[in-house]
Amino acid sequence: MLIVLCVLIGLSTHMVVNCGDEDDPDICSAVIGFSPLRGSLIAFAYEGRARIALRRGDFKRAIADFDEAIHLNPNRGSLYRDRALARRQNGELELAVADYDEAIAHDPKRATAYHQRGLALAAMGDLDRAILSYNTAVRLDPADAQARLDRGLAFLARGQTDDARADFEAALTLPLAKDSRAHETARAKLAELASGEPTRLAAPRR
Repeated sequence: MLIVLCVLIGLSTHMVVNCGDEDDPDICSAVIGFSPLRGSLIAFAYEGRARIALRRGDFKRAIADFDEAIHLNPNRGSLYRDRALARRQNGELELAVADYDEAIAHDPKRATAYHQRGLALAAMGDLDRAILSYNTAVRLDPADAQARLDRGLAFLARGQTDDARADFEAALTLPLAKDSRAHETARAKLAELASGEPTRLAAPRR
């Protein structure tokens, strides 16, 4: 009986932690509604459902579920970072920046939060702070081509063409994480700079 109970608890825990890996929010909802596991562990189910909503573009639902996850487990920096992404995609830029600040406070050596905070600040038009945030992201992860590109775009928007050119050139020397868009954009911007007619962008909208 004890062995069976341990197996059931193990399966329940696995379902809680991994329900967001499936594309069915009902699994996470079932875990939230019926799992005997409570407290911070159930935060994984809210997080999983939030990640599904985020992938589907339902940003308000994602934010609401991240709120619950953070209430149950306020010490995980990744929850603030993911809620910040949902808020940024939902146009809540100031709240997104506040969440990125919180994520950084929990995990100050993770480059991703600095990079994404830079995107939010740039979208707000605060290029000075955006560049400072990108600077830290580049320092922590100098091999991130996308961070170099985004900092270059912020420099370009601020009229610092030499700094922008340096970042675009650096981006081309770095490996790509998922796709070729960072290299393609860097090449396009270098071509514009070479022609003497760069297009000044306020911020990338990702």
